[in-house]
This record gives sequence, C-alpha cells and structure tokens, in this order.
Amino acid sequence: MNRFERRPLSVGEAEIEYLDGEFRILRPGAFVRCAATGAVIKLEDLRYWNVDLQEPYANPEAKLQRLGIKPKA
Repeated sequence: MNRFERRPLSVGEAEIEYLDGEFRILRPGAFVRCAATGAVIKLEDLRYWNVDLQEPYANPEAKLQRLGIKPKA
C-alpha cells in the first residue's frame, strides 16, 4: 500500500480485547455494542469497558446497570 491508496472503511462490528486503559482491535470494524443496553458505540467514542468481563459500555450508567448497582438518586 502506498500513501495514495486508501484503506477500505471498516464496516460492521469490531472484535476488541479490552485491556487496562486501552483496547486492542482483533477484528476491524466501525463499532461495538454496549453489553448492558445493546446500543451501538463507535470505536472513536468507546470510553468505558470492563477488563475482567471483556465487555464495552455506552456510558457510566450502563456499566453500573450491568453490574447490578443502582445509581444514587
């Protein structure tokens, strides 16, 4: 591949390995699905995940929901 060629855009769901503070893309894709809500999360917006469970979350509330913790009112 030279500098004038463009890589094809990745479409579909990515396969990710979630690490401490970062993640590794195992299969390219444009998004992952939230483990709690099923919402689509674009890879550039992915900020929350659980390393032990290897699951992504759309937001902090979704992570709490998945862990069975009710947010304080």
